[in-house]
Amino acid sequence: VQLQASGGGLVQAGDSLRLSCANSGRTFSSEVVGWFRQAPGKEREFVAAIGWTGGRTYYGDSVKGRFTISRDSDKNTVHLQMNSLKPEDTAVYYCAMGRTTWSGSYYYQHPKDFASWGQGTELTVSS
Repeated sequence: VQLQASGGGLVQAGDSLRLSCANSGRTFSSEVVGWFRQAPGKEREFVAAIGWTGGRTYYGDSVKGRFTISRDSDKNTVHLQMNSLKPEDTAVYYCAMGRTTWSGSYYYQHPKDFASWGQGTELTVSS
């Protein structure tokens, strides 16, 4: 699995943007695919994740109701639609794949539960 995040940029508060996580390696299977972000001087923060098989999603509290994660099975890609962006959303965004098959009984949110990290894409939200 080789992941590459893209779609970041400079936007204004209130704008929308969509990030993409393309997988150029073997196709996703029964794992969970997640988005994390890391702002300067802060720890990596869980944003959202999606179970590749069933499409079940879950979100970090700071983005619930504003961000939507989805998958495109044909393109082996995961998207993160971000609406109502705030300056505090400014960070480098990373996508990663869960280390194990996801049964849906535990919601992985810690970076240690993910592997195959792609290079991040930077988002800056100006006020």
